[in-house]
Amino acid sequence: MPENALPALRNFLVSRYDELKQRLARRLGNADRAGDALQDTWLRLESRDDIDGVRDPASYLLRMAVNLAYDELGKQGRLATSEEIDALLDEAPDPAAGPAQIAEDRSEMAALAALIARMPPRRRQVLVMVRWEHLPQREVAARLGISLRTVEKELKDAHDFCAARMGRPRDARGDHEK
Repeated sequence: MPENALPALRNFLVSRYDELKQRLARRLGNADRAGDALQDTWLRLESRDDIDGVRDPASYLLRMAVNLAYDELGKQGRLATSEEIDALLDEAPDPAAGPAQIAEDRSEMAALAALIARMPPRRRQVLVMVRWEHLPQREVAARLGISLRTVEKELKDAHDFCAARMGRPRDARGDHEK
């Protein structure tokens, strides 16, 4: 993709909308949620100033849409069903991905797992409870006997820890669901 990938991503989203929606609906298990997630993806792209270094626009847009759908589930204050969790966490590589991409993805997942294992126990526990178990931050605070502010700080520190060591800037989307 070109150095500034934003116009190319927008064009790709518009020109391949039906294909992206179909693939996303399979992952999310719901065509309406897929449409909403793609709409949110378009809006997110519109608010971005610059996106560089995107090698695979379909994967990038689908990942963004899945993340936005996941965030929306959290904002609705409900736990996802086991089918929704399976669909969102399904890490099967894109069938179009080549061996090099698959190896890179697996290596990245292993590196992330190793980073999480190196976190202090409470920080790791907060991250797992909020991001994997989909518990509201208030419930995590109550279960661990700590303040909501401490949960927020531990979650932010966990994200920053992973982002810094994985060589990625923190996403400024405001992951502060309570």
